[in-house]
Amino acid sequence: MAPLHQLVIGKQTFDLAHRSLLMGVLNVTPDSFSDGGFFFSHDAAIQQALQLAADGADIIDIGGESTRPFAPPLSLQEELDRVIPVIRTIRRELDTLISIDTYKAAVAQAALEAGANLINDISALRFDPDMAPLAAQSGVPVVLMHMQGTPQDMQVDPHYNDLVGDIKTFLAQRRDFACAQGIDPANIILDVGIGFGKTLAHNLELLQRLDEFRNLDCPLLLGVSRKAFIGRILHVPVTERDIGGLGAIILGLVRGANIIRTHNAAYAKQAIAVAEAILHSYPR
Repeated sequence: MAPLHQLVIGKQTFDLAHRSLLMGVLNVTPDSFSDGGFFFSHDAAIQQALQLAADGADIIDIGGESTRPFAPPLSLQEELDRVIPVIRTIRRELDTLISIDTYKAAVAQAALEAGANLINDISALRFDPDMAPLAAQSGVPVVLMHMQGTPQDMQVDPHYNDLVGDIKTFLAQRRDFACAQGIDPANIILDVGIGFGKTLAHNLELLQRLDEFRNLDCPLLLGVSRKAFIGRILHVPVTERDIGGLGAIILGLVRGANIIRTHNAAYAKQAIAVAEAILHSYPR
């Protein structure tokens, strides 16, 4: 097993003790909350992938099904039709690592065969019983995210008895389940699920206390980009949240996030570079 601070994706090994990773978002959907329809065509999706890579994304996270609050589920075939041609073309054009954002094992398997290197599962292996065996057999890293409920009902009065305690318990249980299914512990990445079954207060508390998840002994992915809580704070629409979101990204890095998921790789790359120069400027 790789040391805790190392993460192997594809043929690359990253030392997370000295740098974070940047995951650029590519939604091949007509209805995602932040950029639905912008990159729905094949050509537009490829151009955006090229831009994300040029702007410094280490990973391109490709999703074909919107998981915004109250979004309806998508058929398997339609999701395959959206993402697989895009993954194949990106793999031909770029060496950048590719993540498939799906909770369906059949989509993940087709994506891996097309050239994806990582599975990003918002259900933490709960929605499809075939996902855990696939992740174990393929040997690729997998992101396990916390979500209360489903995208259809997650924002209907979310409630916790102990916010951080409840989510830590959930993530620990899903981590242990993944290991029991044969997934290498070194391949498990955890995500607290900002905006997935959380109120504004919940999101802010999770960001403030993100460091309390570090003792789960897995890399932490943080997805705050263009989320509704930023709009609530700044009173701005989704298209104007990139700058304000940098504040949450930087705090997340300070609190221990290892992978930053963002729609605007150029802004995030610069902010992260400055933050990491400060964080690593003296021994801690």
